[in-house]
Amino acid sequence: MQNHFPLWKNILILITFIVCLIYSIPNLFGDDPSVQITSSGAIPLEQKQVDDVKNILAASGLPGKALEFNKGQILIRYTNTPDQLKAADLLRDKLAKQATVALNLAPATPAWLNAIGANPMYLGLDLRGGVHFLLEVDMNAALKQAEERYLGDLKIALREAKIHYLSVAKEGEAIKIKLNNEAETETTLNILAKDFRNLKQLDQRGENEIYVAISEADQREIKKFAISQNMTTLRNRVNELGVAEPIIQQQGDSRIVVQLPGVQDTAKAKEILGKTASLEYRLVDTEHDVQKAVAGQVPVNSRLYYEKNGQPILLDRRVIVTGDQIVDAASGVDQDGRPSVNITLNGVGAGKMAKTTQVSVGKPMAVVFIEYVNETSIENGQKVNHKDKVEKVISVATIQSVFSKRFQTTGLDSPQEARNLALLLRAGALAAPVDIVEERTVGPSLGQDNIDKGMLSFVVGFGLVVLLMLVVYKLCGLVANLALAYNVVIVVAILSMLQATLTLPGIAGIILTVGMSVDANVLIFERIREELRNGNSIQESIFLGYDKAFGTILDSHVTNLVVAIVLFAYGTGPVKGFAVTLIIGILSSMFTAITCSRMMINWIYGNRDVEKLSI
Repeated sequence: MQNHFPLWKNILILITFIVCLIYSIPNLFGDDPSVQITSSGAIPLEQKQVDDVKNILAASGLPGKALEFNKGQILIRYTNTPDQLKAADLLRDKLAKQATVALNLAPATPAWLNAIGANPMYLGLDLRGGVHFLLEVDMNAALKQAEERYLGDLKIALREAKIHYLSVAKEGEAIKIKLNNEAETETTLNILAKDFRNLKQLDQRGENEIYVAISEADQREIKKFAISQNMTTLRNRVNELGVAEPIIQQQGDSRIVVQLPGVQDTAKAKEILGKTASLEYRLVDTEHDVQKAVAGQVPVNSRLYYEKNGQPILLDRRVIVTGDQIVDAASGVDQDGRPSVNITLNGVGAGKMAKTTQVSVGKPMAVVFIEYVNETSIENGQKVNHKDKVEKVISVATIQSVFSKRFQTTGLDSPQEARNLALLLRAGALAAPVDIVEERTVGPSLGQDNIDKGMLSFVVGFGLVVLLMLVVYKLCGLVANLALAYNVVIVVAILSMLQATLTLPGIAGIILTVGMSVDANVLIFERIREELRNGNSIQESIFLGYDKAFGTILDSHVTNLVVAIVLFAYGTGPVKGFAVTLIIGILSSMFTAITCSRMMINWIYGNRDVEKLSI
């Protein structure tokens, strides 16, 4: 019996090794502290802005070690974090509203590796650090939105009860209801007691006037919901960005901490996290004169808006559907090739849209884009940030036929704007605007000492295993060690190809894989020794050793694989990180411990007569 693999199998194993080696190499080059600049609007940056950035940095002595301009984005690499932070602060002041400036950790991978798609794996906050955002939820805006909802609900309730009120309007911190007579006042009080228990009546009262305000208990619930809804929405947005194992948690009563490990595009993350965007669909008021509305005579049941070209337009006060009734959104193009967003509504929204379009065929309907924009003003010599609500009509189209659940929104300026709007609508609307009050790169969350110990445990464990195999199994032990190193290369390469996130628990999974891989070779070599003691030839012992140990190795690996899959399915955070590396390690261990080690044994002992086996 002559142990050997056919040529094609040897070539396949070698090609696999070369590919894995190439795709694992990028992890050796590390990262550069960088500043990333992207456009604040729909139009990408141009060469003029690149020249301006170069001049600003050169004048301040912060040119950086490299400046890259690609796909309308600028990336300036630095050799240290202090220069990175200084440059970011400088560019934020100089560029103001022209661009979004964000901190980044850009991989220092050579261009030839990038060209073939070889990128380093992501590292978790406990190994690499990442970007830290502290977001402030605008609770006043949340309460204001609630007051506006109550204003609309009160008007509807009074109209349904056929009460001809004089006015329902905000006055100071309260809502003032002005009625015609005492009888209507009593009826309104009964409606408030029955249907608006979250509104408390205030003592201040004029003749046929009722003052109400949101109760303290309801205010607490509104604020609590704003934090909860915003955290859910932020998680959805982070998932859309493709960030692995993010940390999103509440801090205090009105703040949210977002930490993004291994994030590559922090500028986009910053823009998406802080942006508040939604849509409203309203019918166009074609019965009243727009010019009179511009002059101040706005009809009671209408609101004056402006289109993107500056033209005034009157819309019905009643909203058909809003952004929170959108369950899915995808960017695309319309039949004329213009950017659009394909909308899918939930059941409630679909019902409202169907009911409206049934009686409005031939009438125009407008799409209102709502966004909160940060504005900076100088008050008493200091910069003061505040948010302004911007509402603009992005599209007006005639309803051609009845539709409900699925339809298309057009009127967007660029495909990028369509993609961003679709992302925001998919993730859900923020319950209240948020401000990014702090942004910084964070170091390893477990401390450098713990990181060093984690890496040291891997090196020491790997080294002891290598030494033990050499001492106990001699030349065959060297073969097992080479197969073991190949196993680690495969794990790193696959994690890099998948762009998975490696954490300290992930390193623990790799260390456990090392032990399992060696265990498989130990089973094989002990079986070969047993066959030699039984009087079989060296070639027969090698064949029988691999053949008979295979069943035991398969059983043990399958058992561990089942456990790893369960951990991945039901675990969260660090447990998932451990399970991912363990699953990959188990599968690669079967390949390296059995196939690769046997290939090397065959190279040494196969196809020839052997008098002694070094085992």
